[in-house]
Amino acid sequence: MEIAKLKANGELLNWDDIQKMKYSWNVACEVLRVASPLQGTFREAIVDFMFNRFYIPKVWKLYWSVNSTHKNPEFFPEPNRFDPSRFEGSGPTPYTFVPFGGGPRICPGKEYARLEILVFMHHLVKRFKWEKVIVDEKIVVDPMPVPAKGLPVKLYPHKP
Repeated sequence: MEIAKLKANGELLNWDDIQKMKYSWNVACEVLRVASPLQGTFREAIVDFMFNRFYIPKVWKLYWSVNSTHKNPEFFPEPNRFDPSRFEGSGPTPYTFVPFGGGPRICPGKEYARLEILVFMHHLVKRFKWEKVIVDEKIVVDPMPVPAKGLPVKLYPHKP
C-alpha cells in the first residue's frame, strides 16, 4: 500500500514503482511455490547414474516434480507454512524455486508475468477489500492446481 498512498487518484504505475514492489513479489513467489502452475516436466538422462540405489541409464526419460522441489524441507523449512520472507535477500538456493523453469529453458515470459502479477495485485489491494465465500475451499490438481469451487469472493470497494 506504500506505493498506492504516494499515487494521485488515477495516476498510473511506472517502471520505478514496479521495481519497488519487493514484498509484493515475495508474496507472489510464495504463492507460486505453494501452488505452482507447473507440475513437472520430462528430461532425458545424458549420462548413466545411480539414484536411491536405482540404476538410470543414459537416454532414459525422467519425470521431475516441481511440487516435490518446492516443498522440500531441506530448502524450504516448514514447507506448508506460507512465508514470503523466504524470498528476501538472495532468496532460495538456485534451482529450488522454479515456477518459470530455469537455466536455458527458463520461460521467456517470466518478466512479463511478473509485471502482470504486480500490476494486478496493486490494483486489487488499492481498490478492494475482499473475503472468501468458501473459507476452507480445497485446492484440487487436475492437472493444474485450482480451487475446487472456483474461489468465489466478495469484493468491497474501498471508499474514496
